[in-house]
Amino acid sequence: MKEFTYTITDPVGIHARPAGLLTKEVKKYASTFTLTKGDKSADMSKLMKLMSLGVVQGDTVTIKVEGPDEETAAAAVEQFMKDNF
Repeated sequence: MKEFTYTITDPVGIHARPAGLLTKEVKKYASTFTLTKGDKSADMSKLMKLMSLGVVQGDTVTIKVEGPDEETAAAAVEQFMKDNF
């Protein structure tokens, strides 16, 4: 399992359009992705679950990656977060 934290810098947080792109990104990998904000978690491949967390600017989230390609997948998604959120 790989895990990293990220603080959201986008002024509107994880909203519809970038959340959709994030969902597409994680579906490229065989690993499973879980985003946790506080005491709530969501499968990152499920758009509505991801958006239901209400992640806004300044929130720090934890992303866990588990699976056969977790090293590559975690690095790619961490870079995706930096580029988009």
